[in-house]
Amino acid sequence: MANQFDQQVTFIYTSNLLETSRFYEEVLGLELVLEQSNCRIVKVCENAYLGYCERCVPEDKRGVILTFVTDNVDEWYDKLLNSGVQFEKSPAYHPDYNIYHCFFRDPNGYLLEIQRFLTPLS
Repeated sequence: MANQFDQQVTFIYTSNLLETSRFYEEVLGLELVLEQSNCRIVKVCENAYLGYCERCVPEDKRGVILTFVTDNVDEWYDKLLNSGVQFEKSPAYHPDYNIYHCFFRDPNGYLLEIQRFLTPLS
């Protein structure tokens, strides 16, 4: 059995499907690839997807961080800031992990991170 998967999907809950769709599809510009009755799935990159389903949102979201990896952290920061996104942490270097990143929240309160690895992943 190979130790590799073909695709990855992360699912989150939303109490407002329209607002969440607008955020991920218009503000972040992710492509909608599948629409179901109360769930939408968008493409994050070649084989990674994010799904959001309209249901009661769990109050404790502390263990969830959705991380989008790119070399263009500053460009994304500027784009999102100009779109009205409020950041919890502006782009900065984190020496413990040797990364450059920033944090903000989606309309449901989930923590999102845009990050560049300064040590390449193998």
